[in-house]
Amino acid sequence: MKYVPYLMIIFISGCEFFQPKETTTEPAIARSMDSYLYRSDLTGLIPENISKEDSTKLSEKYVLDWVKKQLMISKSADEIDFVEAEIERKVLDYRYALMVHAFERKYINKHLNTEVNSESIESYYHERSENFLLKQNIIKCIYAQIPESAPNIRQFRRNFKAYPEGNVDDLKSYITQFAVKSYMEDSTWIIFDDLILGTPMENIENKNTFLTRNKYSETSKDGNLFFIKIFDYKISNEVSPLEFIQDQIRDILINKRKIALKKELEEKIYDEAKQNSLFEIYR
Repeated sequence: MKYVPYLMIIFISGCEFFQPKETTTEPAIARSMDSYLYRSDLTGLIPENISKEDSTKLSEKYVLDWVKKQLMISKSADEIDFVEAEIERKVLDYRYALMVHAFERKYINKHLNTEVNSESIESYYHERSENFLLKQNIIKCIYAQIPESAPNIRQFRRNFKAYPEGNVDDLKSYITQFAVKSYMEDSTWIIFDDLILGTPMENIENKNTFLTRNKYSETSKDGNLFFIKIFDYKISNEVSPLEFIQDQIRDILINKRKIALKKELEEKIYDEAKQNSLFEIYR
């Protein structure tokens, strides 16, 4: 088939339709070469809970995408010497891969144990700690962004510096009332760059040096005061603390179980087939 730089798109509203070559009586909404697209082909592709305008836009986009795809297929057939048998084999391989994947997923979902105890996580961490080097600086801290116009800043500053000693309830109450942003999970690791994004501290040239030299810092910008008190820190390329990556390790261990179940299923099917003489290997 030669490539013809011509296509026709006909929409149902207010247009006359050509009679497609197929035997169906349904009017086509688009044609590309000898291929036709029908309104019924869009069934299930357009959400029902959207406006008529959005539905029309999505329909038009789908039709245009379909036309472009058909033209690419036609042009590819002209330009590339495809071997039909090879294409069919690849299509079958892909189909079978989808079938096997669905079967494996069903088996894994049925047999997978997603419970991972802390001992397993700790053991994996200590055996492979060199694999868990930090990519960014992390800290344990408290942080607050307070408008300069907020009342009793001096008392807040004293309470903030004294934390976790002093009047913690007053500090948290003040932050609830006046803070633009805050972070009070002082026992949880957080990525330093994420915390200081949008603050004057994000422009610090050497953040490693800053972390090693400062336990408390206060800066100002655009009518706001930025307070941070650091209790612990880890520099990038150091081994990550276990509590910072324990969810990651849990996912790794569960994924290993999935791989083991996949292998188990494969061996199980092989052994059953061997016992029942369902295959032969000729040598």
